[in-house]
Amino acid sequence: MHRRTFLKHTGALGAAAAVSASLSACSSGPQSTNDTGGSGGKDRTLTAVIGYGNDGSWDPTQTASAFCMAANNHIYEGLLDTDPITREPYPALATRIPEDANATSWKFTLRAGAKFHDGKPVTADDVVFVFDRILDPNTQTLAKGFFASWLKEVRRIDERNVELVLKFPFPDGLSRLTLAKIMPRHVFSKPGAWDRATAGLAIGSGPYRQTAHHPKSNTTFAAFADYNGPRKPAFARMNWLTIVDAAPRVARMSGSSAGAQISDNIPYANIEQLRSGGLTVAGGAGMNNLFLMFNTKHKPFGDVRVRQALHYAIDTGKMVEVALKGHGKPSTSFLNEGNPGYRRAKTVYDHDPEKAKALLKAAGVSGLKINILAVNVSWIVDCLPTIKASWDAIGVRTTLDPQETTAVFTKMDQKQDYQVVAAASNPNQFGLDADLIMHYNYGPTNLWMNYARWADDAVARQLFRDMDRATREPDPARKKTMIQDYIDTVAEQAVLYPVVHNELMTAWDPKKLTGIRAQPYPGINLLQAKWA
Repeated sequence: MHRRTFLKHTGALGAAAAVSASLSACSSGPQSTNDTGGSGGKDRTLTAVIGYGNDGSWDPTQTASAFCMAANNHIYEGLLDTDPITREPYPALATRIPEDANATSWKFTLRAGAKFHDGKPVTADDVVFVFDRILDPNTQTLAKGFFASWLKEVRRIDERNVELVLKFPFPDGLSRLTLAKIMPRHVFSKPGAWDRATAGLAIGSGPYRQTAHHPKSNTTFAAFADYNGPRKPAFARMNWLTIVDAAPRVARMSGSSAGAQISDNIPYANIEQLRSGGLTVAGGAGMNNLFLMFNTKHKPFGDVRVRQALHYAIDTGKMVEVALKGHGKPSTSFLNEGNPGYRRAKTVYDHDPEKAKALLKAAGVSGLKINILAVNVSWIVDCLPTIKASWDAIGVRTTLDPQETTAVFTKMDQKQDYQVVAAASNPNQFGLDADLIMHYNYGPTNLWMNYARWADDAVARQLFRDMDRATREPDPARKKTMIQDYIDTVAEQAVLYPVVHNELMTAWDPKKLTGIRAQPYPGINLLQAKWA
């Protein structure tokens, strides 16, 4: 898989392609991160700070970028969308939820009068266009992994009606429909349009339209006057700033001259400071995690005993206390403890340096030197010294190599050699169901397995068969147990496995905003928020 494709998936690719004339026109002129709205009242601009880059892919079928996914939830709609916290589906472009979640045919009627931001009507052809792209065997998209196993095809019935034909009953598919954002066929079927989507072109039918996009700076939005759906826009304008570094992000929320009303990714060390200044700071615990991924083709990391040893060596209690300030837990499964599908794994990597040493000895490994290639996300960087100290303590000479996320994944995509990658992940961006979470991380054609170089292992091949059987299992209780059983294999193998699950903190000014709920995954959702 070539570099552009992978980086689209991870959301790490910068805006390399030229945007369309319409986007270029609204993005021209100097970049600005200031509030440019009205002086007061409901017409003023909401300013938000996002602690992740806005220069990932904006293509909804491809992106895993925290900033872009959060923005797309305001710009685009699915047939159904989901509550940002409970993840319960609600009608978005469709007029209702199918009565029988266990049926193998779901029919949807589109909302009368629904329009895209360029004024053209939303039709069944647009729905079919998006699902055809997702299901196309010759087009590799991130969304394919969420749909191809259970969705056979999507058919046009007439201008406002479509039918989804399933391969077998799959009730969890209803909540996944939010991951298939409906895009205008007349825009994105043109040559080069998917590259323009990657670079930032976003035209949907949602309550907010994109008005300007400046990679590495900010993205602006305006209420869409013709929106007639269930989540009405409450803000005339929004300006979302991308500030990855912690200190300037906190500064935007601090003091009498604070320039923003809400920010995600609040550092734990600044919680009390912001609360004392009158802000609400709340957390969401979920799948957000620091994971280690091993290059199994680089000796000795193909030996499961080595991978296990390095996990047992890590003082996760110290990591939670020192780096996370108590806002996290050592992982006891691939899933976080609050996930509905959670069960404590048979293999849990409690801090046990003597066991780690014994495993390395059994594997015939001594004098090991490891360079940890890591993303430079602030909380990950805070955790790295604990890993180094823990590995040094068992005789593994460790160096830390944090880099920009784009650089880390470019190296792996180019198949450059590496030993261990430390990075952040949160599959809760896509949903809560365990089948989705595990397929995002594991599978025979999965991106992560491609970079761990493990998919051809005999244990991996059996794991993938077990995963496929669990997907098709009709009984919910049996399916849950089957997933928990194969997660035990994932835990034992520790090819890509979380070290800690942590809490994500969001801060906002309660004197200015109401209706905010802290998410357990990156980004913000303002579809039910309003001015106080």
